[in-house]
Parts: sequence; structure tokens; C-alpha cells
Amino acid sequence: MRNPTGKHLGSCLCGEVRFEVLGDFEQFFLCHCARCRKDTGSAYAANLFSQGAQLNWLSGQSAIRTYRVPSTLHEKSFCAACGSAVPGLQMNGGLLVVPAGSLDTPIDTRPTAHISTGSRADWDQNLEDIPQVDGLPG
Repeated sequence: MRNPTGKHLGSCLCGEVRFEVLGDFEQFFLCHCARCRKDTGSAYAANLFSQGAQLNWLSGQSAIRTYRVPSTLHEKSFCAACGSAVPGLQMNGGLLVVPAGSLDTPIDTRPTAHISTGSRADWDQNLEDIPQVDGLPG
């Protein structure tokens, strides 16, 4: 579903941090690098990127912490209360990075690409072949 207003709303798991993004995303990457896997505890990080969108904090900005891996450009912003990933401005404020799962409003953007697939987890292969359960397993 297209978001005609170009306004995207999001929040953390506990709801303390709330934000809006005004504008569109240029890229949507699923990154399989070891750092992104550590960030998420999963197979990859799903992040939206924009050089032109504006990030506005609606609440909880004081609860946001940012960790940067020493001697790298890799960083992650998160809610100090619940640990959820939240948006961050990177590259000296020139790049907005929004964790796709932090958005509460639908987006019509499909992922641009899987990246750093040479680093993907050994178990992250042919996952479309495993059973799918709509809800929790019973």
C-alpha cells in the first residue's frame, strides 16, 4: 500500500521512543554481514536508507543510545528501556538509517538487495523450503 503523504511513523517495542520520518527511502537493504547479524540476533538486518528524508522524534529521544563499533562506521541506535533498534543519523548526519521493523505504518518499498551475502550465516540457506506456520507453533 502506497503511503501518499510520505510520512512514516514508528516506535520501539515498549513505546517510549516514537518518531516520524518525512520523505521517501531511496534504498532498502537486507545486510547479512556479521556485525548486522550481531545487531539483530538474526539472519540479517533490514534497514531503509535516505539521504533526503527528515527524522523527527515524537517522544523518548532521551532514551536513545547509540553504539559504534570502534574503528568502524558501523553503529546502531536503540531504546535504552527495551533494546529495540531505532533510527539513527549516520555519516555525519547525511544518511538516515531506519530499521524496517521499527515502522508502524506500511511501506510500499521492497528490499533493494541482499548485501554482504558472503558473510551470511551457515543456517541461512533455502529457508523458503521449511514449513511456515501462521502464528505460534502448537
